[in-house]
Amino acid sequence: MKKTHIVLLVVIAVMIGFIITVASDYSQYKTFKTASVAPDKAFQVVGFLQKDKEIAYDPKKDANFFSFYMKDESGEIKKVVFNGTKPEDFERSEQIVLTGKMKGDTFYASSLLMKCPTKYKNKALEEKEFKSVTTR
Repeated sequence: MKKTHIVLLVVIAVMIGFIITVASDYSQYKTFKTASVAPDKAFQVVGFLQKDKEIAYDPKKDANFFSFYMKDESGEIKKVVFNGTKPEDFERSEQIVLTGKMKGDTFYASSLLMKCPTKYKNKALEEKEFKSVTTR
């Protein structure tokens, strides 16, 4: 084998290792406790809206300030601040995925993903199949 082939294989192996390392960081959800340990690093935290606590959004006062309380998968409840508008049907969300940083006792979200209930309860309505009328 030529030296250039060996060097090329080593470079490819290092690149694959780097891609796997980066991909594994983004695919794991963390808790508020993990996020509070490293306040300069952004984390993805998954949890559930606490409907019995305050949801603050006043578009007349500040349309880009929205705050609420969320319980993460470990059961810890923290205040979340999102600098953006309140999503439509936010209270109906089943699960929330936040990306952001922890500062003190507050989680500052840079993005918010809601997982809402399905529109149809009947499974047959969701899996209806349509076929083409023309045959060739």
